[in-house]
Amino acid sequence: MANNAEVTKNEGESAINLIRRFSKRVQGTGLIQGTRKGRYYTRSKSKAVQRKGALKRIARRDEVAELIKLGKMLEKPVRGKFRR
Repeated sequence: MANNAEVTKNEGESAINLIRRFSKRVQGTGLIQGTRKGRYYTRSKSKAVQRKGALKRIARRDEVAELIKLGKMLEKPVRGKFRR
């Protein structure tokens, strides 16, 4: 979607006034506000990707628990008041 903001110089109009009119026209199109609004937008992950990540976390957690039981890995101390 192309939003064109076009201004032509009037007789006796200074360059500064022309730039000011152009800036107002661009602001009126909402193009700058739209790009600023979407600057930090991130798409949400699909259900399949969320599921795959959850399965990886569960598998890793089980693997770490098994290594701790076998004594091949040290258990990390619990940090924070409510963490488990």
